[in-house]
Amino acid sequence: MSVTAPPRPRVVAPPKPRNRILAVATLIVTAVVVASFWSVDVTWSRLIDLPAEIVRYLWLMFSNPTWEKLPEALAQTWKSVAMAWIGTVLGILIATPLSLLAARGFGPAPVRWALRGLFSVIRAVPEIIIAIVILSVTGLTPLTGALALAINGIGTLGKWGYESIEGVPAGPIEAVRASGGSTAQVLRWGVWPSATPEFLSFWLYRFEINVRSSAVLGLIGVGGIGDMLTSYTQYREWSTVGMLLIVVVVVTMSIDAVSGAIRRRITEGARAK
Repeated sequence: MSVTAPPRPRVVAPPKPRNRILAVATLIVTAVVVASFWSVDVTWSRLIDLPAEIVRYLWLMFSNPTWEKLPEALAQTWKSVAMAWIGTVLGILIATPLSLLAARGFGPAPVRWALRGLFSVIRAVPEIIIAIVILSVTGLTPLTGALALAINGIGTLGKWGYESIEGVPAGPIEAVRASGGSTAQVLRWGVWPSATPEFLSFWLYRFEINVRSSAVLGLIGVGGIGDMLTSYTQYREWSTVGMLLIVVVVVTMSIDAVSGAIRRRITEGARAK
């Protein structure tokens, strides 16, 4: 007598969930992108000539650079680096104590959220806009660029700072508090030793950013290598512009390489390569 196996129950796949919000958002984004392409007044036919024009200007700039202007270019580059350094130092001096107050567990909630909002607002404004605002007071001088870099650096350094403080292990902090330490002592002995490598790394990285930004600030006339680039570009002296670009690239890459090596040594130790 054979025993028949009971029929297997039919497995029905559950219906695929429909995310209507995602679909609507996708349609809106697509419509905005398409509308932006149609609304921009661009002569699309000129894109065909763009590669040839790029090659032509590269040839004008780099086929025979004007090295006679090199001493002046180095002097102006030094001004840009000095501008970046002063802006970095001023930003560090202001942002570091503010980041301590903005960290969770060390500052009152109203002060903490006010500072975080301030950091966000500052980060949303480019350095060149800040420089345009303050040049009516300081004039077109390298100090204007340094102050603009310092103000913009407060936003980034402040955010990086309080995030580093909040990421410190709780053990040293609890040990200092258990021994009766004040908030200042907790910050000094429980937070700062652990957060110092990240703070130093952020400071160096901000200096790298400021070196590049200082060249851009020179375009509005605050001095430095960017000021030279603007002048010679307006007069279409492309051979001099090419030499200036070579100087900017070499100096920026050198500073980035040295700063990156120092940052790796700080964060990874003596064996970092």
